[in-house]
Amino acid sequence: MKRTSVNPWEWNIKFGFHQAELVEGHRSMLVCAGQTSLDENGEVAHPGDMAAQIGLALDNVETVLHAAGMRLSDVVRLNMYTTDMEQFLQHVSVMGKRLEAAGVAPPGSLLQVSGLAFPGLVVELEATAVA
Repeated sequence: MKRTSVNPWEWNIKFGFHQAELVEGHRSMLVCAGQTSLDENGEVAHPGDMAAQIGLALDNVETVLHAAGMRLSDVVRLNMYTTDMEQFLQHVSVMGKRLEAAGVAPPGSLLQVSGLAFPGLVVELEATAVA
């Protein structure tokens, strides 16, 4: 698989994402449901704790990826939903460090929403991966 970043501007690079990625020569595509801070029993973990929820939501993304034989480095799009933009931006480095370590800066959208599926959830991550 060949990935080519497309950045007609450079301002976005300091925020850790590409404007687009051209993906060629892949065999499989995985479209994940939004992953949140739910534990293995479907219970909300870390209610209201943005940093911990970002970490667990990303852990859950990686669990789904691994179940499909993929890795975080295969993510080509990552949409982020939060109920508190200010808090998310204060703690986004929790995710940024892991994406950087995986060698990816996937394009995506960051949206503030009025609520998520269960009370106490403050972040949801929606990934698309190709391999």
